[in-house]
Amino acid sequence: MPHKKHSAEEKQASRSGRHRAHISGLTTQNDLPLGPRIGIEHIVIDGRLVSVRELSVVEKSFGRLLHFEADLTGQRPPILLVAPLSGMRAEILYDMILGLLPWHDVYCLTWKDAADVPAGDGPFRLEDNITYVVETIRYLGAGTHVIGLCQSALPALAAAAILAEDLGRPATLTLLGGKLDTRINPTRVDLLTRSLPLAWFENCSISTVPASRRGHGRRVYPGSTELMMLSTYLFRHCASGGELLAKFFHDDGSDAAGHPFSKLFFSIDDVPAEFFLDTVALVFQQSALAEGHLAWQGTTITPERITGTALLTIEGEADDISGPGQTRIAHDLCAGIPAERRGHLLCPHTGHVGLFFGCRWRQEVLPHISRFIRENGN
Repeated sequence: MPHKKHSAEEKQASRSGRHRAHISGLTTQNDLPLGPRIGIEHIVIDGRLVSVRELSVVEKSFGRLLHFEADLTGQRPPILLVAPLSGMRAEILYDMILGLLPWHDVYCLTWKDAADVPAGDGPFRLEDNITYVVETIRYLGAGTHVIGLCQSALPALAAAAILAEDLGRPATLTLLGGKLDTRINPTRVDLLTRSLPLAWFENCSISTVPASRRGHGRRVYPGSTELMMLSTYLFRHCASGGELLAKFFHDDGSDAAGHPFSKLFFSIDDVPAEFFLDTVALVFQQSALAEGHLAWQGTTITPERITGTALLTIEGEADDISGPGQTRIAHDLCAGIPAERRGHLLCPHTGHVGLFFGCRWRQEVLPHISRFIRENGN
């Protein structure tokens, strides 16, 4: 994804879709090759049905940049939503993207199933994950509002730090339920992951893609293992009366019939083994970003250099994936951002999924994000 310079006219034309065929050769949702798609075809605004075209504007070996082009007039702030590379498919962000679309020009950086990426395309590490985010922000240009959640909060923050002195730096950075320092209010997953040696994960959690898939021979953290972990997580919520139990019995998504939460929750992919093991070591076990020794292309990532990007952090009071405080620590790491360009929201009685799916997302989180972007757009 090379850094491509555009004039103001070219950039606006690209966002309106006129150059998209030149960029990717793809103009309709049905044209998308093997890879992630969200499945949004329309939104409803004031009772009016508005068409949405899901377009691929950049194709990479391990990722795809989607643009949700809506038939709306007027300027809407551009948003880059970075999907988590966690084993769950980007379809889980359906409700989130649907909520953002009436007010924002939405792009989403999604990840391909590693089992379908040829082994000859090489490894994909956490550093590559960060690189994809950096290059995507540069591609979209100055004034982009970046949103990272769960796993993607860390690479989104790292990318903002790398671009801190770049003219194309993000206008705002919003982080939801992210794992920036797992030592703060550690969850069950945090404690378990830190208690086991990295060799255990390599020996017990990694497998090789079979010959029946395009990525045969590639080492992956398999979706089957992620499915087992999600099932265990759901069982725990059922036993404790947690958030997931409520969502499975009363789906509060925007389209419970067409995009049921139960289907979205269990849509999984294989993850590159190198990335998975990097995440275990650098994020869970070493808290490398918070400790100041996470590096990119040989240089230490320094969030304190961020001064021109406004920062909003959002956490769920009942989040048992990313404990409260693990995202808010971004404000301590980004000491150079003026106080008047910061914000934090702690959502009461809200778990991890509620931050981006369902009623609490639409009624509490979304208005807060939109207001923050409007107030800090320049």
